[in-house]
Amino acid sequence: MTWRPWPRGLRTRLLAAFVLVTLLGAAASVWAGTRSAGRALVTSSQDQLVRGFSDQIGVVAPTLTYPPDQSALDRLRAAVGADTLVTYRDLRSGSGAGVDVVTDTLRQTVSTRNRMFSQRITAHGRPLLLLGTSIVVTAPDGTRTASGIEVFAVRDLSPVQHEVENLTRASIGAAALVIPLAVLLALLAAGSVLRPVRDLRDTARRLADGDLRARTAPAGADELAELTVTVNEMAESLQASITTMQRMQAEARRFAADVSHELRTPLSTLTAVMDVLSTVTDDLEPAVQESATLAITETHRLVRLVEDLMEVSRFDAGTAPLRIEDVELAGAVRDCLRARSWLDQVVLTVPEQLWVPVDRRRLDVILANLVANAFRHGRPPVLVSVLPAVAQVLITVVDHGPGLDDGVRDHVFDRFYKADAARSRSTGSGLGLAIALENARLHGGGLTAGRAETGGAQFVLRIPRNVRPS
Repeated sequence: MTWRPWPRGLRTRLLAAFVLVTLLGAAASVWAGTRSAGRALVTSSQDQLVRGFSDQIGVVAPTLTYPPDQSALDRLRAAVGADTLVTYRDLRSGSGAGVDVVTDTLRQTVSTRNRMFSQRITAHGRPLLLLGTSIVVTAPDGTRTASGIEVFAVRDLSPVQHEVENLTRASIGAAALVIPLAVLLALLAAGSVLRPVRDLRDTARRLADGDLRARTAPAGADELAELTVTVNEMAESLQASITTMQRMQAEARRFAADVSHELRTPLSTLTAVMDVLSTVTDDLEPAVQESATLAITETHRLVRLVEDLMEVSRFDAGTAPLRIEDVELAGAVRDCLRARSWLDQVVLTVPEQLWVPVDRRRLDVILANLVANAFRHGRPPVLVSVLPAVAQVLITVVDHGPGLDDGVRDHVFDRFYKADAARSRSTGSGLGLAIALENARLHGGGLTAGRAETGGAQFVLRIPRNVRPS
């Protein structure tokens, strides 16, 4: 089984595309929303921490004495809170293990600039906010000078991060709730789009099965409605063409049947005249005798052609009768060959006492056409073999001629087909194999042509053993 990366069904593809677009849209919305909300939440928390840090320092800074001693630094550190480090030259007051994460960059920035600085870092698996500032002393004349006191504080941003994560999970959950709704909408959309397509498919299938009246009512004014109108117009044109062709074929068949029927009576009279003439040809002069013999031969050929045309007309009209009787096959085959003086020229392989229900006359017509065709277009020896099976009997006729080319084999059962177009006349009517095929089908069997192992032509007649008159 071949793996396909993309589903073949149009409904599945529409559904997959709809869900994929919905997922991408939901993911983009979740990403953009949570990113923006998270950033605003972190910024707000950071601003709040910075204001608190500044306010705490502002409360204690005016009470400090300069230069400060250790107790002043401790008091300032206690006022700012836990995880705070206060330095003044060699003095140092710190609390909490978190002050160890204060970076050198922040220390250097604070020592060189007299303003508040903050820095977000991740340490020990936690998001932290580092705050640092130096205390500035304002003289009565308004001059601001650095006091040398630097304050650093470390604040934990984990609660903010947890809020951002909760916000993200809530957004993903909300987006997940949209997926079933998207699938439902996709199914509804696919149904509305594919319904006209299914109707067109059913119409095309009915047309292919021969129902030329099949049509699809267009709905709406979209591209599918235009396609439906186009398909209906195509079906109208197809129906008109086939109806015209069927009418012409029926007229041609009726014409052939009428002509054959009308020729039958004068041909019977002409045949009787030729029979009388044949009895006196020996008494005629040579030149007259040749003309008389040619007239007799052509008359008999014309009679066979008319009889074949009438037989074909009966097949086309569905009026060819099938008279089934139990026939001993070996005897029937021998009688066919003996009646045409072929018994000594054909190698016959047929089991004795094989009784098969067939129309004896039509079986004789089939065998006579196949063997005559083998003698006419192949070379001896001609082999006729019978192979009985459980459900059918196979009768094979093989010659040792050049065989059938692929192009000939495909048309060998066509009416009036001639393998050599340069041969305009032949001793046969050009209907023999076509009549043989129709007789085989009338029995519920078949007739196939192919190439034998010896290279010659091979015809296989298949007759079911349970054939009954229809």
